[in-house]
Amino acid sequence: MQRATIDLWVGIFVVAGIVAILFLALKVGNLGGYDSSETYAVKASFDNIGGLKARAPVKSAGVVVGRVAEIGFDPKTYEATVTLSLNTHYPFPKDTSASIMTSGLLGEQYIALDAGGSEKMLANGDALKITQGAVVLENLIGQFLYNKSDSAAEKGNAAE
Repeated sequence: MQRATIDLWVGIFVVAGIVAILFLALKVGNLGGYDSSETYAVKASFDNIGGLKARAPVKSAGVVVGRVAEIGFDPKTYEATVTLSLNTHYPFPKDTSASIMTSGLLGEQYIALDAGGSEKMLANGDALKITQGAVVLENLIGQFLYNKSDSAAEKGNAAE
């Protein structure tokens, strides 16, 4: 009888552990805990989206106000078009700006919205006019090294 009780408790802990791992996997994959039923779609064009992925968070003042619904490419302007699904509880002015940011040094990328001062609010299907693409770490390193080599060459020419 005591063996059956121990087996029952072990089974309960195993099931609880599996549920906890499933919950964490959904949170890490941005698949759980976001109600997309009350949203409106807004488009934004970026020259470079870096490693931005669909379902990435859209944040304003650090608060998740939506998700990236879709990422596409415009063959006419050669820019990435991103469709944002914003929660209707968070209205934004029409002159809101969007920029692609990174959480931490090498963390996930997200879109940050900075509200403007317009009286008119964004509606379903509107497009954001002011955007800033992702900062690519490799490009920054390349520019830094290029500037260092230029300054070293200038010092060498000045010494001659």
